[in-house]
Amino acid sequence: MFIDESKIFVRSGDGGDGAVAFRREKYVPKGGPAGGNGGKGGNVVFIADRNINTLINFKYKRKFAAGNGQKGANFLKDGKDGKDVVIKVPVGTIIRDLSSNEILADLDEDGSEVILLKGGKGGKGNSNFATSTNQTPRFAENGKPGVEKEIILELKLIADVGLVGFPNAGKSTFISAVSAARPKIADYPFTTLEPNLGIVKYSDFSSFVIADIPGIIEGAHKGKGLGIRFLKHIERTRILLILIDVTDENYRETYKIILNELSKFSAEVASKKKVLAFTKMDMLDSDASKKTGKRSLKGFPESTFFISSVSGFNIKSLLDSLWHSLND
Repeated sequence: MFIDESKIFVRSGDGGDGAVAFRREKYVPKGGPAGGNGGKGGNVVFIADRNINTLINFKYKRKFAAGNGQKGANFLKDGKDGKDVVIKVPVGTIIRDLSSNEILADLDEDGSEVILLKGGKGGKGNSNFATSTNQTPRFAENGKPGVEKEIILELKLIADVGLVGFPNAGKSTFISAVSAARPKIADYPFTTLEPNLGIVKYSDFSSFVIADIPGIIEGAHKGKGLGIRFLKHIERTRILLILIDVTDENYRETYKIILNELSKFSAEVASKKKVLAFTKMDMLDSDASKKTGKRSLKGFPESTFFISSVSGFNIKSLLDSLWHSLND
């Protein structure tokens, strides 16, 4: 199951109280203050881990609390610091404040780490307050309380190329043909119900990542269909590969609808570099194929291809174009 958003509660640890204590050894007359400091509360730490692909773990556990610092003790012994709570999330996770929707952190690299909430400071023991005029202070500091917050974890997949198109445009077939990804493929709309990532091995030492999202339909930016929930997963991509079924007689209108949905979702997404591929060339007979080859490409991206993911027709040329665009 792919989970890309979750609400959780986090709390850092309380600082331990300082101690009020005095030396009481038999052969030490007038023993002075000896209260130790309280330990610091544990922090709430988030780490991005490339081995985690979804936020599904937060479906079952929604509360995370760091350890409290221990109280100070006699003989100037400081309390033990509270244990940090370390929370691992997928690379590409954004952390938002639930109440303000403010972005608190963006963990977009493997191993990136952030201390989201710091633990409370430990209180000072009475040994810290002795002066020439008050040599036996009978007070100590209380530890500072920890901080609690409700947050939203939002996952945005990180990929080089994002696949965009209507349902049944051939996105799943394409990603399965060029990578080891194996999405569900069937002859009905919305076979892709969740995003898929595929790694394209371009050469022995070169590769790039493609993200396949559920099909877009007109009105997706308003919540229609399945595409709107997953459009955010192409926000981080560098290139948009738009796929249109070559048998679509209204292909120009289809292209306009896709561009319109992208622009209404995000101006930043709409401005990304685009490559267009007409898919399913294997479904055309020779006459139809020749006719398609004479199709006017005015108004379409400069990089436009006619491909077949089933037969492999023109796939290498398309991948070459994507690779060179990524490395320009």
